[in-house]
Amino acid sequence: MPVLMIGLSGILLAARAAETNLYFKIRVVDGETGRGVPLVELQTTAHQRFYTDSAGVVAFNEPGLMGHDVWFGVRSDGYEYPKDGFGNAGVRLQTGAGRSAEIKLKRVNIAERLYRITGAGIYRDTVLLGEPAPIAEPVLDGDVAGQDSSAPAVYHGQIHWFWGDTARPEYPLGHFHTAGATSELPGNGGLPPAEGINLRYFTDTNGFSRGMAPLAAPGAVWIDYPLVLTNAGRQVMLAHYLRTTNLGTVDEHGLMVYDDARAQFTKLREMAAKEPWRYPAGPALRWQEAGAGYFLFARPFATVRVKADWQSVTNPAAYEAFTCLAAGSTAAHPVVARDEAGRVLWHWRTDGNPVSQKQERDLIKSGLLKPVEARYQLTDAEDTQPVELHHASIHWNNFLRRWILIGVQAGGRSFLGEVWFAAADSPLGPWREAKRIVTNEKYSFYNPSQLPFFDEADGRFIYFEGTYSSTFSGNEYPTPLYDYNQMLYRLDLADSRLHSGGAKPGGGKVH
Repeated sequence: MPVLMIGLSGILLAARAAETNLYFKIRVVDGETGRGVPLVELQTTAHQRFYTDSAGVVAFNEPGLMGHDVWFGVRSDGYEYPKDGFGNAGVRLQTGAGRSAEIKLKRVNIAERLYRITGAGIYRDTVLLGEPAPIAEPVLDGDVAGQDSSAPAVYHGQIHWFWGDTARPEYPLGHFHTAGATSELPGNGGLPPAEGINLRYFTDTNGFSRGMAPLAAPGAVWIDYPLVLTNAGRQVMLAHYLRTTNLGTVDEHGLMVYDDARAQFTKLREMAAKEPWRYPAGPALRWQEAGAGYFLFARPFATVRVKADWQSVTNPAAYEAFTCLAAGSTAAHPVVARDEAGRVLWHWRTDGNPVSQKQERDLIKSGLLKPVEARYQLTDAEDTQPVELHHASIHWNNFLRRWILIGVQAGGRSFLGEVWFAAADSPLGPWREAKRIVTNEKYSFYNPSQLPFFDEADGRFIYFEGTYSSTFSGNEYPTPLYDYNQMLYRLDLADSRLHSGGAKPGGGKVH
C-alpha cells in the first residue's frame, strides 16, 4: 500500500509538472530593485491583453502563438519601457512551452508598487506556472472578487481590516454591510509587509465574506477608520458608521462598538445629521497637548480633534474644530482672529466648523489671510501648482523626525489617481510642498492611507494602500482582476527625489 501511494503521488506530481510546462513564462521586473512588477499590461498585435500578477509574471499559452516570435506592447502606469523608432514601447519574444523571458521596466513613480492585497487571482499566473506564492490563499480568499476602501486598526495585538462594498464571483452584487478580516503583525506571526499579507476573513456559512456592521434598515453600511482606546480597564474598538441607499444621501449615521463575542460591530448610538464634522471620520492619529491625549482626524488635514477617552469620543459636543476664524464669524462675513500684534490665532473651538483647504484658499483670495499665514495650501514641489487633496493620512515618522502626509489629489492628471507625499514639523501644518509619488493614467487610486504598523528601518520604509478602481476615472475598460481592489505600495524616505523643500529631514517633535 505505501508503495502504491508513493506511485500515485509521483504520477500526480508528474502530471502537474507537465501541466505547468505548457506555459511560456514572462516576468516583468523593476529595473532598480529586480522585484516583479504587478499590473503590467502586455498586448499582442491582435490586441490580446495579458496582465502580470502580484509576482510580476504572466503564464502565456495562446494557441497559434506558441513557438512563434510575438510582439508584446508593454504598458504600466508609473513605469516606462523604451520605444522604437516608430514610437512603439514593446519587445519581441520567442515563445515556447517551458521557456521564460524577462522584461525590465524603468520606474517613474517614486513609490514602488508591490502587490494586490484583495480580490481573486492575486497570484493567478504564479499558480498556473506551478511556482510557490507567498500567501496562503493566492487565488481566492473568502470568496472575495473585489473590495472598496480599507480601514484597518491594530486591536488586541492583531491587524483588523475592514472594507466597504464587497464583490463575489457568484453574482454582480455582493454584500454592502462592511467586510472584515484579521492578519498577524510582522514579527509576531505575520509576513514581512514586502512579501504579503495572510488575511483571515470573517465568513458566513457559505464561505463568503460576511457583513461586519449589519443594520435592520435598508441600505449599504460603511464604517470609518476604527478608534482603539481603553474603557473601564479593557481595550475597545469604536467606529463611526453611515447608512445610505444611494451615494448622495446619508440616511443614518452614528457610532458602533465592536462586540468581541460576536466578532462584529453593533450599533451604539445614532448622531444628529447637522454639523457632520462632529463624528470620528478620516484616518486618526494620537496627539498629546497640555498633558491630554487626543485623536486627531485627517479630513484630509488634521482639523478635528477629540480627547481619546470613551466619554469624549461618544459625545459629539466634545469634538473641537481647528480654525483661524473669530467667534461670531459667518460664511457670508468671515473674520480672521488675530492678536494685538496682528498675528493669526489658529485655535480649537467646539462651536464652529473647521477651516478647510478650500475655505482657506478663499480667505487668501479675499485678502483676509496672507499666503504665509496659511496651513493647507500644498503646492507641487516641481512647478508650484496647487494640489487640492481629497483624502489623506498623517503620521509621525521617526526616520525624518517629521510628520508625513500621504494623500490623493482631487482632480490632477487623472481624477483621484495622483498620490502625493508631504512633510511638516506638526500634524497641524503648515503643509507647503508636496511630491507626486504615484501617478495613474485615467484610473483612480482613491482613499490611499499609510499603514504605520508596517514601518521598517525606523520609518525609512513606509507602506500605503488604496483602492485601484475605474470608478470616477472615466476609464471604460476596467483592468481584469485588479479593478476595485486594494494595492500596496512601498516608499523609501531616503530616496533623493523626495529631498526638496518640505520633505527634508527636520526637527519636528512627536507629541
